[in-house]
Amino acid sequence: MELPKITVVTPSYNQALFLEATIQSVLNQEYPNLEYIVIDGGSTDESVEIILRYTQYLTYWVSEPDNGQTDALIKGFARATGDILCWLNSDDLFEPGTLKQVAEFFRENPQAQVVYGDSTWIDAEGKKLRPKKEHAFNLFIFFYDHVYIPQPSTFFRRDIYEKVEGLNSEIDVAMDADLWIRFAKVTNIYHVRRQWSKMRFHKEAKTHPQRLLKKARMQRQELRRKHYGDEPNWSPKVKKVLAKSMRISWKLVTGCYW
Repeated sequence: MELPKITVVTPSYNQALFLEATIQSVLNQEYPNLEYIVIDGGSTDESVEIILRYTQYLTYWVSEPDNGQTDALIKGFARATGDILCWLNSDDLFEPGTLKQVAEFFRENPQAQVVYGDSTWIDAEGKKLRPKKEHAFNLFIFFYDHVYIPQPSTFFRRDIYEKVEGLNSEIDVAMDADLWIRFAKVTNIYHVRRQWSKMRFHKEAKTHPQRLLKKARMQRQELRRKHYGDEPNWSPKVKKVLAKSMRISWKLVTGCYW
């Protein structure tokens, strides 16, 4: 049976330090039905030179000014023809064999529309910081404690992406959390205990604790209000304590801490 086509979109802007490793981690999957799209935001570093080395392996690429990461992803997914979609940021990596494992999961679970695996946190040099093992999806914990789904380990069918009308162009930091929430409203989100990616933490990262953290928190709070409505000031605080307790207990029971 033919493996499903998987589309990987890599958005990038001035990430020449990490971009080549990201591209290689996709191509080294040696997945036979791969569609790889790179959307560069008009980088002024060596990014374009790096991309040019791999153009024969890319389905599409462009380097032009855009309106940020979400805009780049929307442009990439608009060109996607794969059965399964995902994105891999230009400083993250796939683990070897990830795409084949993802394809096998969807083939064995035809009812599944969205799945996420585990990840490993690495530093700027690629050294392991710690494993990021997760439990099954729970929307209450997701809203009130932690957006714990590792984005580069998340894969979804094109049908569900189109059904929820894709990424929201107005959300530039918590765009993944918004998409997962809209997925969760219409389908089950599955979890597989496999290391599917490496998430790089460094001072230039968009999600670095010292950069855009306040904005990301505000966007997540707005998403929560859209889902649950306005709450008295005490309510989110109480629910956060409950959600954190649930998360810690669940991770202990399922062996996520070792």
